[in-house]
Amino acid sequence: MQNQFPEPLSGTVVPRFAEVATFMRLPIERDPKKLDIALVGVPWDGGTTFRPGARHGPREMRNMSTLMRRVHHATGVSPYELCRVADHGDAPVNPIDLADSLKRIEGFYARLHRAGAAPLTAGGDHLVTLPILRAIARERPLGIVHFDAHSDTADAYFGGERYTHGTPFRRAIEEGLIEPKRMIQIGIRGSVYAADEKDWAESVGIRIVHIEEFFARGPDAVIDEARAIVGAGPVYVSFDVDGLDPVYAPGTGTPEIGGFSTAEAQRMIRRLAGLDLVGADVVEVSPPFDPSGNTALVGATMMFELLCVLAPAVHRRKSERASPRA
Repeated sequence: MQNQFPEPLSGTVVPRFAEVATFMRLPIERDPKKLDIALVGVPWDGGTTFRPGARHGPREMRNMSTLMRRVHHATGVSPYELCRVADHGDAPVNPIDLADSLKRIEGFYARLHRAGAAPLTAGGDHLVTLPILRAIARERPLGIVHFDAHSDTADAYFGGERYTHGTPFRRAIEEGLIEPKRMIQIGIRGSVYAADEKDWAESVGIRIVHIEEFFARGPDAVIDEARAIVGAGPVYVSFDVDGLDPVYAPGTGTPEIGGFSTAEAQRMIRRLAGLDLVGADVVEVSPPFDPSGNTALVGATMMFELLCVLAPAVHRRKSERASPRA
């Protein structure tokens, strides 16, 4: 029987430079009940503490995602044959009110979660991960695979501001949304404000893989450990593009030299296949700092890589629910 799921426009039928830019050239679907996976933009950088511009990330990632085709060349996964996937538009934001934006974003994702759609998000700064987790992790805390140059577990900035792109995972752990002993951070590096900056994260059980260890052990060994840490429970993946070396992704707010490569990132994401993935995001793409558009292309490609491991997980859960129990 012919697949009735939403399909991306083919560049062999409609040129890639034609039609309205959507994530992966998919149709726009506003009803979350019609989706298994919702591709969402969060055009907001109200949590940024240094270089802004990530609010423009979703629009440019949509544009660059026209370069993605239907089938993953290495794994053979065709996500659009496994799940109903579409562009669900952007979460509502308030660019002049941080607290209001967090509420709006959480409400948007809560609606998705109630409808049973798994979110794959283009940010936005890294604070957007917090309201997403508030929406999808209330019933049970999640394991986290976190690619980043920074731990993002600071307590406060500027004399007491607790909500910035440097604090989302601390807040999420405090709110019971993350199981810290089922969390791994990969690629952490760069100078820090204080010698004890990562003490809190390590004290609650987060596994931090600094970039020096990553290079010493290699991506396969690191992801094997990540799989053991998150285990069989539900897992969320958060990919900050500043985890990459800035030669691959200069368009980001807080670049740190000496990161992993795009090829290493692809290898790591692919090795997450088989985990019980419930959602993912790609954040901190700031197009104004990369006029070439390459960082947005990297972000869109990482979204496709994540989609190709998320779709089999969502499909597997659907099949298990549909199968009669013995």
